[in-house]
Amino acid sequence: MEPEKRPHDPFEEWRRRDREAEEGGGAERRERQHAAGKLLARERIALLLDEDSFEELDRFATHRTTEFGMEERKPLGDGFVTGYGRIDGRLVYVFAQDFTVFGGSLSETNAAKVTKIMDLAMRVGAPVIGLNDSGGARIQEGVRSLAGYADIFLRNTLASGVIPQISAVMGPCAGGAVYSPAITDFVVMTRDTSYMFVTGPDVIKTVTHEEVSKEELGGAVTHNTRSGVAHFIARDDAACLALIRELVGYLPSNNLEDPPVRPSDDPTDRSEPALNELVPADPRQPYDIKQAITAVVDDRRFLEVHELFAPNIVVGFARLDARTVGIVANQPAVLAGCLDINASAKAARFVRFCDAFNIPLVTFEDVPGFLPGTQQEYGGIIRHGAKLLFAFAEATVPKITVITRKAYGGAYCVMASKHIRTDINFAWPTAEIAVMGPEGAVNIVYRREIENAPESEREALRQRLAAEFRERLANPYVAAERGYVDAVIEPAHTRAKLIAALRAIAGKRDANPRKKHGNIPL
Repeated sequence: MEPEKRPHDPFEEWRRRDREAEEGGGAERRERQHAAGKLLARERIALLLDEDSFEELDRFATHRTTEFGMEERKPLGDGFVTGYGRIDGRLVYVFAQDFTVFGGSLSETNAAKVTKIMDLAMRVGAPVIGLNDSGGARIQEGVRSLAGYADIFLRNTLASGVIPQISAVMGPCAGGAVYSPAITDFVVMTRDTSYMFVTGPDVIKTVTHEEVSKEELGGAVTHNTRSGVAHFIARDDAACLALIRELVGYLPSNNLEDPPVRPSDDPTDRSEPALNELVPADPRQPYDIKQAITAVVDDRRFLEVHELFAPNIVVGFARLDARTVGIVANQPAVLAGCLDINASAKAARFVRFCDAFNIPLVTFEDVPGFLPGTQQEYGGIIRHGAKLLFAFAEATVPKITVITRKAYGGAYCVMASKHIRTDINFAWPTAEIAVMGPEGAVNIVYRREIENAPESEREALRQRLAAEFRERLANPYVAAERGYVDAVIEPAHTRAKLIAALRAIAGKRDANPRKKHGNIPL
């Protein structure tokens, strides 16, 4: 006897809807996306997450618009793919805009999809990763679409400092849509296929008569080198997603956890004799501070953040003794390592991120001061420099500073000096700690002696006095005598010293005065 057939097979209905959601905007639009050098939304998620770990939510959601003929076009999912999965076994929440469906435009429905996973991520304490590829607000929905953006912005703001938020811009991101990535902690852009701007080239041409291409105005290179909006640039979608996986590996899941531990075979007492020769004998000669960073961190692996923006300061993540640390370092190879407007803002935001997420800070200092000039002064170097000072002083995580060479003037104070609650301060024997460089100091302190000397002897006198000044005052031992430097160490042993110090202060408990929040000089 044959089994009785159901008049309506619910599984067939489910399979039909599942296929429809998978197809997105159809074969033609999917091919167009691939032809543009971009992956589809679900392909991106598959590369980002551990294999078969993605669990999709709201797969069958549809928009609610009845105007402009939209009633007849209701693709399942409505242009966003949302859900959760794992990266190296750790939970993350993710949304991806599907450009093949209404150009990935934001509707009331898919804004609700995004805010749902953001709320879930906040409740459980897991990172949120957004894969952006969208034409912006859905025009047919008017204010409802704008309200959806504002709902997302609110979640971005409330989640800031609670869970890590990472944005990948892998296609267009324009108008109000740019502000969600801008609030998140890290922005990755793909070369040649992504752009971000508030107003596009056509509007700019109409209003200001300037002609500029999308790439020049808001491409990945522009935002990585000039504006600083983006933190990383990737050659394509696959490289972008691989970079995000690596970045997540350095970060805790939320602000109540410590960063993940990744064991290494790199000996903790490894010596680096080359560091003894890194700083040139001539204080005017540059060197690459990244050589010092990679020499001391685990496996010589350093993930630099904001590499192409304000390169006179270097920030990024590494591991010491298997644990994540945030690195901040002046770069003598660019602008002599001076602090300027962009460098100060770049480093301040990085320091505050590390402090929010329990990541110890290691600072390498070689700074002759703040960059002089009317452009810097008019641009507010005082205010921007104060951001970095505020960030370091406010930070309560373990803090260690290594002075490799110059530590002059106010910049000495700003770069995680002992006086703003840095826990352990080291100096190499090559360190020079003073109000200003010896050459400038003698022109002030010994001005009359120099003026009264025969003109033919003045330069030799300056050099002799500068050498005496450097020996008497511009050395690490004066600061060490007062406890401003805890130890003068051999450069070759920096790795071992840093690891020992981090172990000693790992259980540090520090706090700021009770208040709603400070008023950082934005």
